[in-house]
Amino acid sequence: MMQISAHSQPVETCLSAFETTPEGLTQAEALRRIGRDGPNLLPEPPRRGALVRFLLQFHNVLIYVLLAAALVTGLLQHWVDTGVILAVVLANAVIGFIQEGRAEQAMEAIRDMLAPHSSVRRDGRRQTVEAADLVVGDIVILEAGDRVPADLRLISARGLKAEEAVLTGESVPVDKGTAPVAEDAALGDRHSMLFSGTLVAAGTAQGVVTATGAGTEIGRISGMLQEVEVLTTPLVHQMNVFSRWLTLFILILGASLLGYGYFVMHMDFGGLFMAVVGLSVAAIPEGLPAVLTITLAVGVRAMAGRNAIVRRLPAIETLGSVSVICSDKTGTLTRNEMMVASLAAADHVFSVGGNGYAPEGAVRWREADANPADHAVLMDFAAAAGLCNDAVLQQADQGWRVEGDPMEGALMALAGKITRDGADPFAAWARLDEIPFDAAHRYMAVLHQAPDGARALHVKGAPEAVLALCRDQLEPGDRRAPLNTSFWFRQVEELANEGQRVIAVAMAPAAAGEDMLDMANLKGRLTLIGLIGLIDPPREEAIAAVADCHAAGIGVKMITGDHAATARAIGERIGLKNCDRVLTGADIEAMDDSDLAAAASETDIFARTSPKHKLRLVAALQSRGLTVAMTGDGVNDAPALKRADAGIAMGQKGSAAAKEAAELVLADDNFASIAAAVREGRTVYDNIKKVISWTLPTNGGEAITIIVALFAGMPLPITAVQILWVNLITAITLGIALAFERSEEGTMRRPPRPRDEPLLTGNLVWTILLVSFLCLVAVFGVYSYAHDQGYSEALSRTMAMNMLVVQEIFYLFFIRNIYGTSLTWQAVKGTPMVWASVLTVTAAQFAVTYLPPLQRVFGTEAVPFRDGVLIVAIGVVFFALIEIEKQMRLAFRARNGSLRKG
Repeated sequence: MMQISAHSQPVETCLSAFETTPEGLTQAEALRRIGRDGPNLLPEPPRRGALVRFLLQFHNVLIYVLLAAALVTGLLQHWVDTGVILAVVLANAVIGFIQEGRAEQAMEAIRDMLAPHSSVRRDGRRQTVEAADLVVGDIVILEAGDRVPADLRLISARGLKAEEAVLTGESVPVDKGTAPVAEDAALGDRHSMLFSGTLVAAGTAQGVVTATGAGTEIGRISGMLQEVEVLTTPLVHQMNVFSRWLTLFILILGASLLGYGYFVMHMDFGGLFMAVVGLSVAAIPEGLPAVLTITLAVGVRAMAGRNAIVRRLPAIETLGSVSVICSDKTGTLTRNEMMVASLAAADHVFSVGGNGYAPEGAVRWREADANPADHAVLMDFAAAAGLCNDAVLQQADQGWRVEGDPMEGALMALAGKITRDGADPFAAWARLDEIPFDAAHRYMAVLHQAPDGARALHVKGAPEAVLALCRDQLEPGDRRAPLNTSFWFRQVEELANEGQRVIAVAMAPAAAGEDMLDMANLKGRLTLIGLIGLIDPPREEAIAAVADCHAAGIGVKMITGDHAATARAIGERIGLKNCDRVLTGADIEAMDDSDLAAAASETDIFARTSPKHKLRLVAALQSRGLTVAMTGDGVNDAPALKRADAGIAMGQKGSAAAKEAAELVLADDNFASIAAAVREGRTVYDNIKKVISWTLPTNGGEAITIIVALFAGMPLPITAVQILWVNLITAITLGIALAFERSEEGTMRRPPRPRDEPLLTGNLVWTILLVSFLCLVAVFGVYSYAHDQGYSEALSRTMAMNMLVVQEIFYLFFIRNIYGTSLTWQAVKGTPMVWASVLTVTAAQFAVTYLPPLQRVFGTEAVPFRDGVLIVAIGVVFFALIEIEKQMRLAFRARNGSLRKG
């Protein structure tokens, strides 16, 4: 009953009913409750069973054609042909079933990596746990941008708004508070509750979990369960459409050939019908969609292995054409391991030592340790740093780590260094109210009551925002002096020039009865304590990744809220271009869209920016024809992430809103992972292109051989049953090998591909025609040679079939390197999958050629050794011809490119 009416009960009653306190449950109690109630997960959506998935493999136009062919051949009593056709159909279904299972497993693994986390209070301290581990009675801490992980009864809230459209249909964020509401209040009017699956639009809150999993409001509503994303992208969809139209064309062509051969050429219907079936199987790329799907699944898993989690699959194609990456600085280009380096007071600049987040280290002035007893301002710095703070420092086996914002963790460590009282020196102070940090006002304010009953107000934030609120500054001897704004801005510039991130801290006394903070009452009330300079060194791997991007023709732009000088210092250290010019948010505000588009393309560092500036920058760069990848972490970054061609959210510090707006999530918040994702995106696109470029020409070669023979009234050089065999053993087995190809050498030294590049490029059409023609010449040449040698029809066809398979193997090694030579040791070495596929095909072909039981089924005869060597030699000549043609084409393209540059 209490679970239903928690919204109508006072906070104290709810805490008592759920047997918890504002300090949260113990870990032992949480484990007991999860054992009792189960994990906080919605029921899995119904999945198709294995039998249904297997039967759906037969739902394919080509399969229907083959089943009809099996029926006709059975009626004609061609039992061997019937058996082979049915075997091909069954094998195709089994392979498709296995591939689909692998694809689903890949997506399942990605979803597991995206499992949400929540901040809770357990054992009296803040911790991060998986949302699935939440239990009734847990105290959950929420901030703007977080997705609510369970149904919560609010116990504290500040400026809280929630987007509940997913549950109530209300499109406007609703205000939330802790006051009870009527027991019969409608779901949308339960302002004391937050519901699982909704989004915190603004403010901060703490709430007690009242229901988890299926017991939540969203868990009771059918249709709100997670959906399984279908493995497809625009290119794969385009290929599916192309395959359907090609299938229709081939069926019409086959029917025409059947009529022509029977009524005009007066050919035997049974043999003619099997020839048309062979044509259909040869020309229709029935395995292509399945192979493209497995290529995509392999690419998704490879990206996940590089810490780039794909949320929307079209992003894979987009990444291949990214021409500019707009990256956040903190944690992405830098380590996100903040440490206070400097304290600038009115009369002194102190240096701060230490290691990481450990609250241990010396504060020094003029090469000597500074004693807080001699420098009273240090205790004021400590109070502002430790009280205006939501982070928690925890000591682990690997050292000290921060729970919360890294910058606040560094400030908490500073408070410990100055006071020498451990990780939370102001734990005895009671927080009465707060104004959370927001990008709109760029500061945080807190009101506390000290153990002696005195009340104090502390503020920290961007220097210009805090200075605008101050009326005076703190001087030695605890004196107050008029605020010297120009002096402080010079200090900001000096610290920023050293690559430090600068924040300002201020304070003010509070009246005994003051319990609430109001932004309107802060201006002109504060006393500036000073500036705090923090360092966050660049990631070494980010420096290398930026260089890789530049080599790949991809521009890198850093967008940060930091001071311009800080941004410039970091930009120079990580190797950004155009570091002489920095555009600030004020500069962006002063520009119209056309001026901004021109300036943005020539500038690589943007400082003091807000989320709305990010949105304008994305639009400005896109207006210049650039494909833009944008990183973001806050709820206010969501519009820019959606607008970008590839939105990239931070997995560790990113809000749920940012992750949902993005196409990719970085598991490690590292810029190097963005560069790796671009490389993998290019590789996946290349592999899809290779699969298409391998399948269509080989299918074309098989089909044109049959068409020419039928129109010329000649015997088929390869029987329909043999065509079925070749397609089964090569089209699927060899095609899948291309899905596992590694990045080609020089992948990150090529310019981005045009986004509007068509599926059938001029090069691909030319390759289809060339390879089809060479296949035709080789197959008919070997077939004619065998006849000239007086070989039987069966042996002649066996040699022609082996010629076709040998050409497809050589063509596989050719197509593995579409941007460079295939005549390198690396190319010959290949991947384990390539050689496994080639050995499988070779072994199967030897079996069909030399094993008597299979000879009877497929109408083959043993090929003499000398003729086998001849077939391989012709394959070598075929490979040499297409490789020489490729090198001529690449050389011509390179020459034209150099001429254009000149």
